[in-house]
Amino acid sequence: MTDDNRSGSPVATALPLSPGEWVLDPLHSAVNFTIRHLGIAKVRGRFADVQAELYIGRTAEEVRVRAEIALASIDTGNADRDAHTRAADLLDVEKRPTMTFHSTRVYGAGGDWTMEGDVTIGDVTRPVPFAIEFGGVSDAPGDERRHAGFEATGEIRRSEFGLGFAAGLLGDVVKVQLDMQFIEPVGQNGSELH
Repeated sequence: MTDDNRSGSPVATALPLSPGEWVLDPLHSAVNFTIRHLGIAKVRGRFADVQAELYIGRTAEEVRVRAEIALASIDTGNADRDAHTRAADLLDVEKRPTMTFHSTRVYGAGGDWTMEGDVTIGDVTRPVPFAIEFGGVSDAPGDERRHAGFEATGEIRRSEFGLGFAAGLLGDVVKVQLDMQFIEPVGQNGSELH
């Protein structure tokens, strides 16, 4: 929300983005994950169905992020494995259809930021921090609007969400990487805040 200066007093961090509701560009966004298998290799996958909202205020303390992932959209490159993962003895997407994230705090400077927030899977909510790399802002040919890029990385412990199935087979830590691109609100002039 704020940065600390050398005296320890919080200072507001101005953002290089126009304020307002930025819209997700789903064609240039992805939610990927990795999990250990047998402790010796990684299984990689993605979630194809993701929705996200980004509200930019005039300072970092006014930033709000919300995301929702449809767990049934899991894709690990193996249809049989995906079907089993969706089943009642694993993810149980009938009872736990979504994973949501609501930010509670954003702070940092330059290209490196941290976003703290609450992840909810089913009826369990836990705080999870994400490291955010701000990729910058660029005009997109064709739509005459600026696009902003972000990479978010974090770790979710399955056991904390009641998903401790196959503990001897699968690792507890799921590493999540989100590559997200958002489109500037309509009517903004594209000038950066200073």
